[in-house]
Amino acid sequence: MSTRWYPIYQRGNPQLRIFLPNFWLKLVPPEYKQPKNIVQFQCSMEMSRYDVANYLKKIYNVKPIEVRTRIALGKIKQLHGNQYVIKDDDVKIAYVVLDKNQSFTFPDLFPKDESKKEPTLDDTKKEFQSYLADCKEPNTPGWFRI
Repeated sequence: MSTRWYPIYQRGNPQLRIFLPNFWLKLVPPEYKQPKNIVQFQCSMEMSRYDVANYLKKIYNVKPIEVRTRIALGKIKQLHGNQYVIKDDDVKIAYVVLDKNQSFTFPDLFPKDESKKEPTLDDTKKEFQSYLADCKEPNTPGWFRI
């Protein structure tokens, strides 16, 4: 499970050992439109679908109905003509199906605020004039303001 090495037990010295697995889940937005009760995760390559289900049950108290996994191949790039080929790492993706009553929508982290409008040239000039009025330093020439 874990690739971490721990020191060997020495007699007369009780040691507390915590074994941490190398398992992790990363919530990602879906590539394509999906039902609201399906959540997409990237997970470590060593995790099976049973590991993903247990991870969600034990840590987050989420009871998935079904877990499906697939391995997405990394992108292949060619650099400098045909001389070099670079391949990104493969990624395991887990699709978790929740109960019909539960729904999850990926949050919109950067909403577009329509109330903001583009500043006009007059607004920019006024802001610059107020900036110049605030930046007056004694004993400096007028051209040395910015």
